[in-house]
Amino acid sequence: MKFGQQLRESLLPEWKFYYVDYAGLKRFLYERSDKGYTADDESEFVKLLDGELEKVNNFQQTKSGEMKRRIEYCEQQVSLITKNDAPTDAKREQLDIIEHEIDTVISEVYELAKFTRLNFTAFIKIVKKHDKNAPFVLKPVFTVRLNSRPFFKENFDELLLELSRLYNIVRNGGVDVDQDKDPQSGNGQNFVRQTTKYWVHPDNVMELKLYILKFLPVLIYRTKGTTKPPSPAITSIYFDNEDLDLYQGRIEKSEGAEAIRLRWYGDMESNEIFIERKTHHEDWTGEKSVKERFSLKEKYINDYLSGDYTMDSKIQRLREEGKKSDQDLQDMETLSYEVQNSVREKRLCPVVRTFYNRTAFQIPGDARVRISLDTELTMVREDGFDGKARAGNNWRRTDIGIDFPFPQLPESDVCRFPYAVLEVKLQTQSGVEPSQWVTDLIDSHLVEAVPKFSKFIHGTSVLLEDRVDVFPFWFSQMDRDIRKPVTKTIGVSRASSPRGSIVGFDNLARHRSGRISSGTRSRSSSQFPNDIEVIVENEPGERSSQNGSAGTHYSQTYDEEAGATATEGTALLGRKQQDVKSTDSATSWLVRTINPFATSGERRSPGYDALQSEVPFDTQRANSGNGRPSGQRRIAVPVRVEPKVFFANERTFLSWLNFAIVLGSLALGLLNFGDRTGKIAGAAFTLIAMFVMVYALVLFQWRAERIRQRDAGPYDDRTGPTFLVVVLIAAVVLNFYLKVSTGF
Repeated sequence: MKFGQQLRESLLPEWKFYYVDYAGLKRFLYERSDKGYTADDESEFVKLLDGELEKVNNFQQTKSGEMKRRIEYCEQQVSLITKNDAPTDAKREQLDIIEHEIDTVISEVYELAKFTRLNFTAFIKIVKKHDKNAPFVLKPVFTVRLNSRPFFKENFDELLLELSRLYNIVRNGGVDVDQDKDPQSGNGQNFVRQTTKYWVHPDNVMELKLYILKFLPVLIYRTKGTTKPPSPAITSIYFDNEDLDLYQGRIEKSEGAEAIRLRWYGDMESNEIFIERKTHHEDWTGEKSVKERFSLKEKYINDYLSGDYTMDSKIQRLREEGKKSDQDLQDMETLSYEVQNSVREKRLCPVVRTFYNRTAFQIPGDARVRISLDTELTMVREDGFDGKARAGNNWRRTDIGIDFPFPQLPESDVCRFPYAVLEVKLQTQSGVEPSQWVTDLIDSHLVEAVPKFSKFIHGTSVLLEDRVDVFPFWFSQMDRDIRKPVTKTIGVSRASSPRGSIVGFDNLARHRSGRISSGTRSRSSSQFPNDIEVIVENEPGERSSQNGSAGTHYSQTYDEEAGATATEGTALLGRKQQDVKSTDSATSWLVRTINPFATSGERRSPGYDALQSEVPFDTQRANSGNGRPSGQRRIAVPVRVEPKVFFANERTFLSWLNFAIVLGSLALGLLNFGDRTGKIAGAAFTLIAMFVMVYALVLFQWRAERIRQRDAGPYDDRTGPTFLVVVLIAAVVLNFYLKVSTGF
């Protein structure tokens, strides 16, 4: 879809006169270029462009101020209502009106963020068209003008925090029930925690945030004794050696594989550094993968890593203060020694830094549902493997802070990830299903499932590509647009219902009379209207198959395409991506420096072309001439076989070869050094070993072909192993009989 059409379809009708006149500016360029573009034309175009910029900036600033005043008004009204001695039912009705107003504000905040993003993109594109069609270069001058009216730098997080707090108070009857709760409390022991990660396209970030805050408040961690606003920045330094042993263990999910990192929250002035270790355990061990950590002051970090500082004095002080149990102190002491020994014995050094701003959603004291959204994710090289002393003898480099997008760094040292990363942690009792709104979220068009996505693995594989032999499976998802067609409206809407979004004032009285509490509200479990059929479409040249499962949903099929069938135990193996260098620099000249709302086609991650913003999506097709009613629609979804399936087939083949080699070695020994009986047995075992090799090769080729054809199976073979066992028994019996008959 061309941007002009996208702009026309995305604008809000009520605000249509305040958007950039993109079509008019483009028409002016083309008409004047056909006649011969002159200096007078350039002067007139610059004047028009400056007027459009002034119009957009003024409207954006006006609406932003209006949103803040409306939020302040709602806060005042809630305060008056809670102080009023009116009956509970009357208070509830008044709070319903306030809730409706908050819903309206949420909707307009979303529209304003969308307005900002669309207009910024329009300015970027029209300047690009100008420089392409006119004999003058406008880019440098317009960059200065754009920075003087920075409507695109508006940070909606402050509004988001206020809306979240206000919505939570209204939801709880006008009482701030979470005010004195410890955010870290409520973590029970007899629960099963399920964690899944998703990518979120920048176009969907604001809609996702506004949807989640209707059910969960924004979780804020405040430092005791300070009134400074909390910073959402989180920075981690990951350690590894020149052979990337820790990377290899984590991507292969080897038993006991470690990841060691140093993390701090906020800016570079943070004095508390958390030393963390993640340890992976296979399911067959009966142990769970764990994350352990302890804190240390920044001034002791270098001495600790070199082995000159131990935790003994701090542990002794904590023991005297009685703030931690003896078991906790023992665990801290053990962890500190083990991490210190790992750094020294494995020769670990800082390799990759990750930076992002995190927005966490959780009811304080209730860990059943915790959602975090990481934006502006950036990976930076910290190593000196190529001879460049980035960190020197320090535990982190000092030439950068948290100044995203780190413009002072060379492109070879930085990887700006094109998506936000959503992490959903569900802690429910066994057999209990999560809330319907959570299910709607993870099945929606807003997210793309990427199980076991790792910032450390991604950053290492991109920044140290020449040292990496195994790449993560999600690289294949980086080449396509992850945006999906809207199959079910769950996000912010201007015409939906309370608790989920907005109702009109004419329906408010009916809503109050039939009000249902949020804890018992019934929601439809249907993911699709009855006139949508989900089918599976194979790639060209492959055998087609029908998906007859009535319970298959569109979003679930997409998750399968993205590798959602992977589980917590899935190894993160994939194939190296070829020919992925970005070549389009014309569009990204301004985006990389000042654009917080860049579309995926304009903001690219180094090392590969992250997205194709203009990729057409043609999987939803009309049904004509197929015998179905005209109102029905068919959604064809291509199926992709994960690389790990082929790798599993290869591992099975290698296991058969290993057995054949062992058996063949035994046979050769008997033939060369045995007596007459031994030579007869050796000949028999040689024939069996040769049979195993041929059988393994045939079985490997047969399974590989069926996997390519997307065959449903079965893939097992009962005849071959049975025949092998019979001939092995026969060979052993023959050897025993000959030896007994000739005498020992």
